[in-house]
Amino acid sequence: MNDIAAAAPNRVTIRVWGDFACFTRPEMKVERVSYPVITPSAARGILEAIYWEPQMYYLIDSIHIIKRGRWISFRRNEVISVISMDNAKSWMNGTRKVSSIQAGGGAADGTQRNMLALQSVEYLITAEVRLTSLARQPRCNLAKYLDQIKRRASGGKCFHRPAFGVREFDANFALEENADTAFARRQRELGAEATPLIHYEPLGLMLYDVFDHNQREQGFRWLREEEIETNRQHFEEGITGLKKAEQNKRRKEYAANARRFDGQKVQPQPAFFQAEIRDSVLSCHPDAVEILLQDMGGEH
Repeated sequence: MNDIAAAAPNRVTIRVWGDFACFTRPEMKVERVSYPVITPSAARGILEAIYWEPQMYYLIDSIHIIKRGRWISFRRNEVISVISMDNAKSWMNGTRKVSSIQAGGGAADGTQRNMLALQSVEYLITAEVRLTSLARQPRCNLAKYLDQIKRRASGGKCFHRPAFGVREFDANFALEENADTAFARRQRELGAEATPLIHYEPLGLMLYDVFDHNQREQGFRWLREEEIETNRQHFEEGITGLKKAEQNKRRKEYAANARRFDGQKVQPQPAFFQAEIRDSVLSCHPDAVEILLQDMGGEH
């Protein structure tokens, strides 16, 4: 394990495994082609499916490759249409007839596409847990969140079923105390089924995440209805004594710009890194690898 992981106690290790996985390469426009191993973005999604709060976030530190999986190709049904919010609101209001998406073989809104996926994979995900700027209360401490993560993972609890890249490829998970110890144990248990030790393999440019980890540090959460009402009452108290015309003007401005969330909205911004497997470990902590952010102006 690298020096960064050894120096910090705020790490959790989750073992994940499943029958199929597809970590789609973004350069493939139509057909799905998987990366050869799980991406840090997919690993983060698995951990957040187990436990997440706006006051904390994950930084994937390393991924041990127990079973790399073998390539498998098949065709699957996908939908090519989406339902707009305007249409959904019209259906709810009864002003427009409901028109659902017709998916499946031969349907107008469906299509068949090839997928190059992985079969039978198993990894050890080690992640650093950090607090966001929303962790202002004394009860929002790191030890609390680490304990919650470990209790939920050890009990098999999750907010929604974790998946390997696409929703139908579900992932099983279990808590591990130490990544190196668990890796050695699983190598012994699996024997010939385990992937032989990968001393060194460059994977090239790999997707790190679709959100900038520095912006995620700010955190994000929707305000509760009572919080919105409290803010409105404070606003009303602030305009007491003003002329009625001025009050109405400020109410319109407030309604147009009322803040309904706390923290920072993070816009998607793909980030990549040069991935390398060393001794069957993919190291991907942002403090240890160079992250290349991709925006409309190119890489920087």
